Amino acid sequence: MTFEEYRQLDGLALAELVAKGEVSAAELLELAIARAEAVNPALNAIIIPMYDIARARANAPLNGPFAGVPFLTKDLFQDYAGVLNANGNQALKQAGFAPNEHSTLTQRWLDAGLVIFGRTNTPEFGAKGITEPKAWGPSHNPWHTDHIPGGSSGGSAAAVAAGIVPMAGANDGGGSIRIPAAHCGLFGLKPGRGRTPWGPAHAEELHGAAMNHVVSRSVRDSAALLDASHGPEACSMYRIEAPERPYLEEVSRDPEPLKIAFSTRSPIGTPVSPEAIKAVENTARLLDSLGHHVEEGEPAVDGLQLAKDFITMWFSYIAATVETVKQQTGCGNSGFELDTLVMAAFGRAARASDYVQGYLRWNDYSRQLGEFHQRYDLWLSPTLAQPPAQVGQIATPAWQESIALLLIKLGLSKAMLKSGIVEKMVQENLQWVPYTQLANLTGVPAMSVPMHWCESGLPLGVQFVAPHGGEGRLFQLAGQLERAQPWANRVPPI
Repeated sequence: MTFEEYRQLDGLALAELVAKGEVSAAELLELAIARAEAVNPALNAIIIPMYDIARARANAPLNGPFAGVPFLTKDLFQDYAGVLNANGNQALKQAGFAPNEHSTLTQRWLDAGLVIFGRTNTPEFGAKGITEPKAWGPSHNPWHTDHIPGGSSGGSAAAVAAGIVPMAGANDGGGSIRIPAAHCGLFGLKPGRGRTPWGPAHAEELHGAAMNHVVSRSVRDSAALLDASHGPEACSMYRIEAPERPYLEEVSRDPEPLKIAFSTRSPIGTPVSPEAIKAVENTARLLDSLGHHVEEGEPAVDGLQLAKDFITMWFSYIAATVETVKQQTGCGNSGFELDTLVMAAFGRAARASDYVQGYLRWNDYSRQLGEFHQRYDLWLSPTLAQPPAQVGQIATPAWQESIALLLIKLGLSKAMLKSGIVEKMVQENLQWVPYTQLANLTGVPAMSVPMHWCESGLPLGVQFVAPHGGEGRLFQLAGQLERAQPWANRVPPI
């Protein structure tokens, strides 16, 4: 098999060839490794190779729907026993931190027959929508290497878009499956709260806002791997109803005519690119031609307040994570990026009562989104408010870093919170990605579908948000859109 033949096939098609004996798992792995060696210097997508482990596995008997298919996991959770798990952090990287056992999700992926041969780049603790960690350096977008692949699953998205693997591990606590999928012309579905496991080290993350799954080129790969990985485990805090039928079956079933509301307005009042508006409007026209009822509308949610509550939770989580890593490694502040220290400082400065009040407002957002879904089957919006930025464009300027460091040293974090700086930080940091956090806080499934390419040649996905338990309907619609406007034949120049 040549690389061009390999690149044209999704994971299920490759597994079928392995099952028929037309190609071996070892051959597929060497193709994937060769591709990685050829393009990773330009992309910096894979930061922890696992070639020897993968070669031993590829030469052993394999079973499952993806038996013999090369795969990558993200360097954030998704633990692989004995392999470095740095979470994009310099202190963990230098300490050589490696878990003693596989995560439940990793084990389920292995049980599905996947051959894991590396871990992908992520920002420190997955805390940003860009993938530019100081510990490993920035990842680059295969569609244009001067631009970012998004985050926090940017390394995975870059690897899939470049044809190294047909899909790769990702997770999403504020959009980190959907955002890089939108940047790289891929399909990315965030499952609903409790759909995929977090154990055994964790029962959940971010009050259930964060979920694990993949970014993929084909819809059916995402569906089939969710079939293989969903379901509770011993430590699961959320046990939800199993799907009516396998998700893979949903992909080939056109949905009944749906009532879909769309909007392009930024929920936090920031500018939206004409390209993002065009992506939604063109998708709305296509949906109409497919027999769906499409009209303008959006959930009655205070988007700016939701963003502030998200940021308060996020900063507090980062503060706790920094303290945990300090205990694990013995490092000081030098073990962390300055942006992380700033987030942690704000997290420590937030009052517990403010945190709880923000968390209680998640109930309001869930009720408001639920009321919206009484009237509409799905909500359509841009995934990104702007086309993919250039590498370094969203990084904190050096002068801001200097001021932030001084304020931390002077212990002025609480005063800064009272000054209204959080509102400014919300609008500055989320202006690129203001649409994705709603699905995380409410725990509903959502997906980014690669429906648009900008005049520059860069992709720009659109987002669909479903009610609880709506993964099957999302897969139905995604399969219909994939057949109506195929994207697999689009490949980046790299």
